This record gives sequence, structure tokens and C-alpha cells, in this order.
Amino acid sequence: MSIKKSLLISTAGLVLASLVAQAAFAEGRTVSKGVAKPLQAAQAASKARKWSECLTQLHTAEGAAGKTDYDTFIINELLGACAAGAGDYATAAKALESSMNSDYFAAAQQAGRLKTLMQINYTLKAYDKAIDIGNRAVKAGSADNDVQTLLAQSYYQKGDYKATKAFTAEWIAAQEKRGQQPRESLLQINLDSCIKIKDEPCTTRTFEKLVNFYPKPEYWQNLMRSMFREGGDDKTKLNVFRLAVDVGSMRRGDDYAEMAQLAIEQGLASEAQAAIESGFARKAFTEQRDIDRNTRLLTVAKTRAATEKAGIAQADKAAAAGAKGDADVAVGESYMGQGQYAQAVVAIKRGLAKGNVTNPGAAQTTLGIALLKSGAKADAAQAFKSVKGDDAQQRLAKLWAFRVR
Repeated sequence: MSIKKSLLISTAGLVLASLVAQAAFAEGRTVSKGVAKPLQAAQAASKARKWSECLTQLHTAEGAAGKTDYDTFIINELLGACAAGAGDYATAAKALESSMNSDYFAAAQQAGRLKTLMQINYTLKAYDKAIDIGNRAVKAGSADNDVQTLLAQSYYQKGDYKATKAFTAEWIAAQEKRGQQPRESLLQINLDSCIKIKDEPCTTRTFEKLVNFYPKPEYWQNLMRSMFREGGDDKTKLNVFRLAVDVGSMRRGDDYAEMAQLAIEQGLASEAQAAIESGFARKAFTEQRDIDRNTRLLTVAKTRAATEKAGIAQADKAAAAGAKGDADVAVGESYMGQGQYAQAVVAIKRGLAKGNVTNPGAAQTTLGIALLKSGAKADAAQAFKSVKGDDAQQRLAKLWAFRVR
């Protein structure tokens, strides 16, 4: 897993921006005479970003006789800033932790200091130390989103993927409970940890959260692959392909061809034609044999689509007069494939109302899709929510519900 550079780069930024300010002499206090001159010189050098000179002056101050505890506190504060500026993070961490443990350290600065120390130790790849500090911040109630994310990354970089999964899952759940949108970076770390420990249900759940909160094509594409692996009946598979088309995650020529084949087999030639034409338009068929095969399939689909369109009105009339709902649902599917969504809604609703539908879960999902495509979002959401059936159907309905925005 690659760590976001912005978080790491902020280590230096935070150290240099905050620590120099914290190193200013406390109001109402003075340092000992023996350290005053080198400390003033060190402070001036730090402001000028002359880190080597700052460190030289601080070493002089450290060697002064008769230093007080307050002198040591100020020296360590400045040493932390200047060592960080010079890229010596190990020295910076040691100095800043020492000054934080001083009686002169302001309690109000603790949250920021813990965060800074955590970032420095992470940069040093001292992951155990970063984890200890991060958990200290969590216990103190001062851990912000950056600390939480870095704590998760520390567990991950340490190789403790089970702890990464547990920590991120708990934090994500807490954010959702508060009505907050989980951070994308936190979801990504959770996903990576689930993949590492081969926890397929966890991987699926996290992809679902990612497409819900951050509906990027790459997240949908990975989720669609897992849906195809799960299988399901042919009607459910076709609705998976419809979702893949809707979210823009269709990439491979084989996907367009399989969608078309499923549609042809279910008597939906118009939809098969649209699938193959989309595949050609997107140049998804790259091998000549695939081009030839799908050209033949397109010819078949076009011929059958013409027949389907010519007979749809009569089929609708016959289905409406029948006693069983399957015929009405089939007509609704045909309307769907032809892009006539309002008519599809009427026919499928009619079929579901009659009952005797062989696959009511798939029919209800298709109804939701037709409602969504026709602009009836509230009704679509209710249709998806009402889907009953096997796990694959219910999960698919849940994913379609994410499209109701």
C-alpha cells in the first residue's frame, strides 16, 4: 500500500511551523545567563532556517554550566525544531518528547505534540513507537482524523493487518454512527488490510462503502468483478451488467459480449444490440476473432430486435389479459431493453401485482432500475429496498440503491 505523500510531507511542515513558535521563551520567564546568548542566537538561526548554525548554538547552550530545568526545556524545544529542519528526525523526536515531559510544557499543546511525534516516528519507520503515541492520543480523546489515519497506516506498515482491519473498522463505524462520512484514506487502508488477510466479506463490505461514499469508476469496477464471481441466476447477472453500464465500469470486450449473450437468451434482442454496439463504439474488441464473432452476434441481435420491437405492443396486450405475472414482467424487460422505461414500469408492476412471478427478486430489481431510469428516484429507492431473494439479489439491489442520488 502506498502512503499518501501529503501526510508525510506535512511532517516537516508541522514540525517547522509549530515547533519554532512553541520554542519561544515563555512569557514572564527568563533563561539562565550562561545559556541566554547561545539560545538567542539559535532562535535567530531557526527563524532564518539556518539549521546547522542553530544546532551549533544549541550544543553550546547544552554545555553551559548551571543550567536550570527551564533552560533544558527551551533547549529541547528549539533542538526539536532545528533538528527536524536539518532532517535529523531521530534527534528531533528525542528532544521533543523530553520537552513534552517537562513541567513547563503547556497541557494545551499536548494534542499537537503527540501528533507531531507520531508523524516523526512514522517517518523514521519506528512504527511501534508511532502506534504507542497514536493510542495515547486516542485515549486522551485528542486524536483527529490525521492521527487516526496515521495510526492505521502504522499498523499496516508494521505488517499487523488484523490490527489494521480491527482499528479501521472500529473508527469507520464510529464515524458513521456520528453521521459523518468516513475518510476515503481510512476506507482504503481498511480495504487493503482485508485483502491482505484474504477476508472476502470484509473486502466486499469496504468496496460497497467506497462506492457509496466515493463512487469512483475504479471502485465500481473492482466491486463489479466480485459480483460476477459470486454468480447468481441469469436475470441477476444481467442486472449486474446493467449496473456496470450505469456506473461506467464496463471495460473488456468479453463483458459486452457476455451481456449481449445473456440478453439474447432472455429474449431481449434490443438490449443485446445496444451492448454490442457500445462495445464496438468503445473499441473494446481488439482481437480480429472477437471482432468477427461479435459482428455476427450483432447481426443476429439486430434481426431479432426488429422482430421484438414490431411485436411488443401485441405482447403487452396479451400479457395484460393473462392471469400470471411472468408474461407482464417479460414484456417489461423488453421495454427496458428498448429504453422505454415508463412502459417497463407499468408492465412489471402489473406482473408483480398478479403474482405467480418465477423470480420476484429479479423483477423487483428491474422495476427499481426502470423507475430510476424514468426519473422516479423516490419510488426506485423503495423498489430496491423491497427486494427479497437470495443474497446476490439483495446485495445487487443495495448497490443499485446507491445510484439513487
